[in-house]
Amino acid sequence: MKDLRILRTLATAFSLCTSRSIPALLRQSRTNTRCLSLSVNEKHKQNLSKTNSHVFRGLRINVIGQLQRSLHFSTSVMAKSKFEYVRQFETPDPCLPNTWIVIRLDGRNFHKFADAHSFRKPNDERALQLMTRAAETVMSDFRDIVIAYGQSDEFSFVLKKSTMLYSRRASKLMTHVASQFSSSYVFHWAEHFPDQPLQYPPGFDGRVILYPSNKNLRDYLSWRQADCHINNLYNTCFWALVQQGGMTTTQAEERLRHTFSADKNEILFSEFGVNYNNEPDMYRKGTVLVWKRVEETVMRTCRTAEDPVERQREVTKLRKKVVPLHTDIIGDPFWEEHPDILEGESF
Repeated sequence: MKDLRILRTLATAFSLCTSRSIPALLRQSRTNTRCLSLSVNEKHKQNLSKTNSHVFRGLRINVIGQLQRSLHFSTSVMAKSKFEYVRQFETPDPCLPNTWIVIRLDGRNFHKFADAHSFRKPNDERALQLMTRAAETVMSDFRDIVIAYGQSDEFSFVLKKSTMLYSRRASKLMTHVASQFSSSYVFHWAEHFPDQPLQYPPGFDGRVILYPSNKNLRDYLSWRQADCHINNLYNTCFWALVQQGGMTTTQAEERLRHTFSADKNEILFSEFGVNYNNEPDMYRKGTVLVWKRVEETVMRTCRTAEDPVERQREVTKLRKKVVPLHTDIIGDPFWEEHPDILEGESF
């Protein structure tokens, strides 16, 4: 009976993994046992238990063997089916080794999105803070990102040269970063726009760019920050003409056509008393995300040398954290202050 219970247990454990009829084997084992019991004489009763033991041992080995063969068959069919050839159509897209990987996300039709959600012009601090919050989530989840830079409706994420994240596959990296950013943007929306319900989900497109040298990378980030300055100066002047100067958008566009930075600064200062240099750094320079070790005070249950009793205490520790900065990254001071960002290559 003990061997029969073992067989039943085996049948229950593997019944979902095999197409063989385990109950039939068990019924056969019970039939064999009854036939064996009827066929022996009284004088052989003393040998019955030994004979049954051999019979059950053989049946048990047979069942286990069939189960193993069934399991091997099912897994091999799943792993190597006749349809597996379609994998040959997948295009491998690994990024070149020893290059900086930059993933830049841009909002899709964000002018329409901003109007639908009543973004303030020319800058909405809530929207910029939300972009930063989503970027912080991405950077915290992908710790191979060494620096990120964002302005308006875009954010660029830089992965270190030596990263092997997702085997450096461009499609994997871009889609993971884009999906994480988009979902985080929606997830944190209510924190920054408590009185403005989300009308429809935003979208972000992405691209992957590779830069072989530190100079190339710095020039890319300088380009994005210079673009931030150019666009923000134009928008600040444009909306001043519309909101305070009483112009239509068409008239404001015409007024600013063919003007230079100095001209726009003069319009802002002479007509509206605005010194562009006094505008918030977040608007003029964008947002830089870097890793920093910061002190953090937490409550821990622990003991001290002075007090051996475990109790709740305030403990200060250093923790690596994503920190937003609104600073110039075109000049050298930033890079001299953060030498850990660039990996061992001289200019």
